[in-house]
Amino acid sequence: MHTYNIAVIAGDGIGPEVLAEGVKVLKEVAALDGTFQFSFTHFPWSSAYYLKTGKMMPDDGIDQLRPFDAIFLGAVGSPDVPNSVTSRDLLIRIRHDFDQYINLRPVKLLKGAPCPLADVKREDIDMTFVRENSEGEYAGSGAWLYKDQPNEVVIQNGVFSRKGCERVIRYAYELARKEHKTLTNISKGNALNYSMVFWDQIFAEVGKEYPDVKTYSLLVDAASMFMVKNPKRFQIIVTSNLFGDILTDLGAAIAGGMGLAAGANLNPEKKFPSMFEPIHGSAPDIAGQGKANPLATVWSASQMLDFLGYPQWGKKLIAIIEDLLVEKKVLTPDLGGTATTSQVGDEVVRKLEETK
Repeated sequence: MHTYNIAVIAGDGIGPEVLAEGVKVLKEVAALDGTFQFSFTHFPWSSAYYLKTGKMMPDDGIDQLRPFDAIFLGAVGSPDVPNSVTSRDLLIRIRHDFDQYINLRPVKLLKGAPCPLADVKREDIDMTFVRENSEGEYAGSGAWLYKDQPNEVVIQNGVFSRKGCERVIRYAYELARKEHKTLTNISKGNALNYSMVFWDQIFAEVGKEYPDVKTYSLLVDAASMFMVKNPKRFQIIVTSNLFGDILTDLGAAIAGGMGLAAGANLNPEKKFPSMFEPIHGSAPDIAGQGKANPLATVWSASQMLDFLGYPQWGKKLIAIIEDLLVEKKVLTPDLGGTATTSQVGDEVVRKLEETK
């Protein structure tokens, strides 16, 4: 029996609550399958850890994570610690140091999920974002000059390498070809005359190798409008780190809310562990109340199963999420229900057992 070693970083706020349900579900999947199992190792790295130690993770934190097959992340963020510290010193550092250059985020309106858009059918919202995850404005390059002086200047560099752009764009083309879907490139070449012109150029260059893939290109402002007015025009989307971050939150808003939003940070070559997370944030206002929706975490668990080579189980988890949304009997308050976080997790496990 194969054992997958999973690093668990529950993090802040509702992170520990939702991640406990994700772990519960993964354990049940492994037990039902019988050919593999999970070994979970928990790390206390969080804002509370920072307030005690002055660091979001130990100096050798990356080395501690390196041997694992995958990382399961809850959420990071606390009113007590600046977001620039919680995100950059943990989440972004892991993404960068493990070369998790693909951020894969599904924006799919599931059966039974609420949608704020009028006259939109469920099948009209079914897109996958392939977001560059290691460069761009999030590369951490820049300068802060004449700090606290009247002539203070800050410079935030957008870093776009040929290698970094080519590999994420190629990944998107390959996905579009495999799934027989269209590919939309989103950039801002009319205003960002170096980075986005370069990005668009590479998109066109790589595209010559994929004449069978139908492509479109949109400016990011137009794309955000069309995601609301005509979401069915999008299938596979490739875009930069910053634009992808913003647009996928818009995608979550039109596809059931943040409680159903999952994301995978992938190192496709598996040289380093990939990381899977719900993207709803730490939600400190409801932490510890049992109100947090764990379904985004279950969805991210399905992404982990897909990546590890068990897509049949990934599909079953998505089908179970849809069952819960359609039945509307065991849902958390954000989806109009009265169930607790753990009750929703228990219901997912119960439905899994029915598949035996």
